[in-house]
Amino acid sequence: MLRIETVEMHTGGEPVRIVTAGFPKPTGNTILAKRREVQERSDALRRLLMWEPRGHADMYGVLQVEPDLEDADLAVLFMHNQGWSTMCGHAVIALGRFAVDHGLVPRREPETLLRIQCPCGLVEVRVEVRDGQSGRVRFRSVPAFAAGLDRVLEVPGIGPVMVDIGYGGAFYVITAADQFGLDPRSSRLRDLVEVADAISQAGRAQLALHHPEDPDLAFLYGTILTDGGDGSGEPSANVCVFADREVDRSPTGSGVTARLAVMHRRGMTGIGQTCRFQSVTGAVFEGRALLAERCGPYPAIRAEVAGQAHYTGQSVFTLEEDDEIGRGFLLG
Repeated sequence: MLRIETVEMHTGGEPVRIVTAGFPKPTGNTILAKRREVQERSDALRRLLMWEPRGHADMYGVLQVEPDLEDADLAVLFMHNQGWSTMCGHAVIALGRFAVDHGLVPRREPETLLRIQCPCGLVEVRVEVRDGQSGRVRFRSVPAFAAGLDRVLEVPGIGPVMVDIGYGGAFYVITAADQFGLDPRSSRLRDLVEVADAISQAGRAQLALHHPEDPDLAFLYGTILTDGGDGSGEPSANVCVFADREVDRSPTGSGVTARLAVMHRRGMTGIGQTCRFQSVTGAVFEGRALLAERCGPYPAIRAEVAGQAHYTGQSVFTLEEDDEIGRGFLLG
């Protein structure tokens, strides 16, 4: 009988299902090769863990793999309702605590440093440790950049929409919600999801994205609807809808990184200036641009994003051979 073991966590309400046993490890020479391998060979197990009856449409998961970078302490692949992502900040925050608490790296006080290889690149993670207890986590991003400012998308049923495109380990369309008569803090979630999904579909059809390091990184992951603020005073609210209409309960670590890259390009935030970003659950991430650099043709930044993850339990999932429904399904 199939048996998969996991540790369950959440960051700002967004689930992180960390696989600890039972999932076959991909053997590709690079992490992007491993990502392609699980897409081709192990997607049934992704559906089993992410979809009902063990998960739901907004579940998120992590699979540990062997790193191919010498200075990486561990490497991970990210899974969700539609497939396999290239970066996930909320999961990295959870993984930082998990790695310290489960002895994957030596525990050091007042702060433990580790390096996690993600499909988008190497991410530096720092975990606060006080009296042996892990706490708040911050990570330093891969190079993040604005891939486009003031681009116009023709969105069916809505019309022309002015958007920015930011990369923070994954590409996002970023735009203010008020142009649709919506507010990330008070509008019905279903209305925000409908608009964000329509924008994402239009973006996937109309935008030609490019990443200078690897074409596997050049896809539109989702749309972030914001309150138009910069987070320098009160937290700026945003709703991120990614993959197949999945709603991030956290402020979205890679999304905050992408927002910071766009804001820095626009002159809305400076190097070292702390900004705060709030999600639909009220969770807040802090972020700041640490330094400016380049990523191929793009002016880029390295961002730092900080948040808190918590444990919710442990699971052992099984599958009986005759349980066809139990292999995974989604409703609606």
